Amino acid sequence: MTKLSPPRFSVLDLAPVPAGTSIGQALHNSLDLARHAESLGYHRYWLAEHHNMPGIASAATAVVIAHVAAGTATIRVGSGGIMLPNHAPLMVAEAFGTLAALHPGRIDLGLGRAPGTDQPTMRALRRYMGAVDSFAQDVVELQAWFRPATPEQAVRAVPGEGQDVPLWLLGSSTYSAQLAAALGLPFAFAAHFAPDQMMDAIDIYRRHFKPSEALDKPYVLVCIGVCAADTDAEARRLYTSTQQQFIALRRGRPGLLPPPVDDIAEIASPAELAGLDHTFRYAAIGSPDTVRAKINAVLELTGADELMAASQIHDHAARKHSYSLLAGLKTELEAAA
Repeated sequence: MTKLSPPRFSVLDLAPVPAGTSIGQALHNSLDLARHAESLGYHRYWLAEHHNMPGIASAATAVVIAHVAAGTATIRVGSGGIMLPNHAPLMVAEAFGTLAALHPGRIDLGLGRAPGTDQPTMRALRRYMGAVDSFAQDVVELQAWFRPATPEQAVRAVPGEGQDVPLWLLGSSTYSAQLAAALGLPFAFAAHFAPDQMMDAIDIYRRHFKPSEALDKPYVLVCIGVCAADTDAEARRLYTSTQQQFIALRRGRPGLLPPPVDDIAEIASPAELAGLDHTFRYAAIGSPDTVRAKINAVLELTGADELMAASQIHDHAARKHSYSLLAGLKTELEAAA
């Protein structure tokens, strides 16, 4: 499918904590990157909820969103996402209602169904396995908290009620695609770490979409990994940080974002390398020409309305440069349209 208009480009920041960097510095890096993305014309800047992961500093996602939104002026800021089964919908409405009151018209609330962590941490979060089963009801409840309160309403979301906070459903499978279609909400697919069901999910979402007060037609965001550098060789080297972090997670030893290595094959087994190739098959890694070709292929395949780039790069300056190069491609697409 080919879109006639250029897609929006956005940023997913996992607030990486590179080896040798403090958490405080990592959070300051997130704000610096958000300001950089805003200056380059990116549309939105999302942060994600992950727990018990030393290499990710955005566990208190709403707090980090507040930090980034307060330090920027125009870019939309939000969650990609809040793991709703970890929270009472009322508390999510209050947190994001507060953010929307502070930054009107700039806050997004992307919702995920996964725990964002391991089972021991789930128990520490007071989460129970059955919470996943009530995800659809929790989304509907959350929508209700954002509506204007009625006179007979005993419990109100203050802040929250009457606030304009767009809800998104995020997914790596077809479940959230079906729910987003049924509720008429925008849908974001996490192809940066779980690509297998991407096209099935997008197809289901578009075919079954029902217009709503929130959205009159389907809106698809696709998130992929991006690592752009001046040369293919340098980009492949920088991307070994992402590869190492993913391997460590698969081995059950999550840690800080490691510095790049010259040859990932020296520290990964053939089976692990095959897994990396499979998981990151939609990632755009390379020089501007290489990244352009891969992103054009992804856009041609998906017809996405928006492309979100996740870039886990150890060196902060190199990460900013990657987004600068990607912004050049965005400008080219806009000019061509």
